[in-house]
Order: sequence, then C-alpha cells, then structure tokens
Amino acid sequence: MTAISGFTKLICRDEEAMASYYIAVYGYGIVQRVAGSSDGEPFREVILAPGGDWTKGSLVMFNFTERAAPRDQQVILGFVVEDLDALVEKITANGGKLVGPIREEADHGVRVVFSTDPEGALCENVQMLAH
Repeated sequence: MTAISGFTKLICRDEEAMASYYIAVYGYGIVQRVAGSSDGEPFREVILAPGGDWTKGSLVMFNFTERAAPRDQQVILGFVVEDLDALVEKITANGGKLVGPIREEADHGVRVVFSTDPEGALCENVQMLAH
C-alpha cells in the first residue's frame, strides 16, 4: 500500500484571517468549516482547496483554540504558480512578506521566491521555467 499526502494542516492562531490570505493570494476556496474537539482539545478549522475543489488536495487552517500561538516556520508550504511576479504582488498586498528576491535557478528549471504569511509561516513559491 502506498499513502499519498492529500492534505496539509497549518496550525495557526486566526483561522479565518489566514483562510482569507490563502484565498486572496493563492486562489483557494473554502470547502467547509469544522469545530470540535481533538483528544480533549477544542479546535476550529477552515478547509481550503484549490478553487474549492477537494479532488486537488486541501490546505487546512487549523486552530487549537486553547493553546498558545504556534511557533513560526514549523513547516514550509510549497506552491507552484504560473506567474511568480503576479503572485509576489498578491503576497505583499495581502499582508505577507518576501524573505528574499525572486531567484532563477536554471539548473532546477525554476524561478523561486520564499515568503511568509501574516502569521509567519514560510512558503516556497515556484514557477517552472519553459524548457
């Protein structure tokens, strides 16, 4: 049996604000909101998917409501986009920050820029170079 990674959960403090960021910057859509308890800990989550389509995997903004704010950079979220320059504009317009400049890495066939979302989670943003 082979397992696939069908979803990623980003632990955050404000799941609604973070969902708004990933919708505005990366074009995700809300699939559903869930609230409950996980092993006795209350949580709320907003489940997002590319264009709101579950079949393309999901990114979940997950908030343990009674825990302290999470540390930053526990995970690197990776996104492949068609237009890195347009994405950079969306990142900065929506409260994200660039970690450095866009770099072209011809040996790897990509342009890449790292950014952080409004709560400090690190994102690696990649545009594939034409061959």
